[in-house]
Amino acid sequence: MSAFLPRTLSGLAAAGLLVAGQAAAQQEPVELTMYYPVAVGGALTEVIDGLVAEFEAEHPDIAVDAIYAGNYDDTRVRAMSAVEAGDAPQLSVMFSIDLYELIEQDVIVAFDEVVESDEEREWLDSFYPALMENGTLDGQTYGIPFQRSTIVLYWNKEAFEAAGLDPDTPPESWAEMAEMAAAVREASDGEQWGVMVPSTGYPYWMFQAFAFQNGHRLMSEDGTEVHFNDPAAVEALEYWVSLASEHAAMPDGTIEWGTLRQNFIEESTAMMWHSTGNLTAVKNEADFDLGVAMLPMNVQRGSPTGGGNFYLFKDASEQERRAAMTFIRWMTAPERAAAWSIETGYMGVSPAAYETEALQDYVEAFPPAAVARDQLEHATAELATYQGGRVRRALDNAVQAALTGQMTPQEALAQAQAEADAALRRYAR
Repeated sequence: MSAFLPRTLSGLAAAGLLVAGQAAAQQEPVELTMYYPVAVGGALTEVIDGLVAEFEAEHPDIAVDAIYAGNYDDTRVRAMSAVEAGDAPQLSVMFSIDLYELIEQDVIVAFDEVVESDEEREWLDSFYPALMENGTLDGQTYGIPFQRSTIVLYWNKEAFEAAGLDPDTPPESWAEMAEMAAAVREASDGEQWGVMVPSTGYPYWMFQAFAFQNGHRLMSEDGTEVHFNDPAAVEALEYWVSLASEHAAMPDGTIEWGTLRQNFIEESTAMMWHSTGNLTAVKNEADFDLGVAMLPMNVQRGSPTGGGNFYLFKDASEQERRAAMTFIRWMTAPERAAAWSIETGYMGVSPAAYETEALQDYVEAFPPAAVARDQLEHATAELATYQGGRVRRALDNAVQAALTGQMTPQEALAQAQAEADAALRRYAR
């Protein structure tokens, strides 16, 4: 009997080690990789790192590696390269307008296929409808809004007062914006521009705002057609050009997206059109009285939405998808969406976010924080089509050609339409 004791103890020890090993394996966190765009002002990496750390503390069974990949285009390229290399992320925040390319490449999965409970289905329906336009296709939800924006008008109240304008009254119409901008320019003896609208980075986005304010939508809902050379679109581009050529209220040529915020802070311009994602940074940096308003109208008010959505990647395991869903739901919960909006200026993505005490108090103390949210009533989906890169590039080139005087708005938009039609020909329905 004693001869067998060592072997028995050895077997028990081995079994114990096996059980311990299995328990340890079960305690190993599910590891998620998330590519994230850092494209607008503010210390976004610090905010995201803080949120990830908070999430991991609450969910020790899930680890999230946030990889900051540059702007939206850089993020898409890096994520797609990782997919091709067999190292696909489980989730990413990417451009909401990347939807068609991601579906065509067959790399993402609809959230409808992952949700399991009535509570999760209610969560899918909890976001502002205007923000969901760029995240759905054929009745399926592929993108969940997170880093979302509209274009808003920022103005320097002190510059308005110096020009004899009411500092608390922003322009309501295109005509008023041109007149007010010209008045600022004249009153400053040419030292300060009246308005700047960026025409690098995302010129198609700014042009889309002008076109929509003129009652025109640039693309079909299914991403297969564009309407760049419509008379209403031509008129919109003519107005943009006229701010410099006729009203002398804006600099000639192109205006840089990346430096415009600093131009406004340094009072080189009294007004600027820019993303609400810059709101907190402008608020913190401006040493003058600041105003923020919806964009001026012509036929109607309007701004395209913008920014990034969460996506789930197809190559993730079932366990990873569930973990990614847990993280995305946590990140978009009302209290987190409220904190994110306060920290950055991006909007809270659900009505419930604005019902939190934190965001209600913030909006009461700083009313501009509600402008982008209020403008959703007048918003349209951002320009998104199949072959999106080619289509947007054609429109970007047209806008810049018109602003630099190389082509008339009519000629530029006709050329962009022809290029877009060629890119979209095989998608016609």
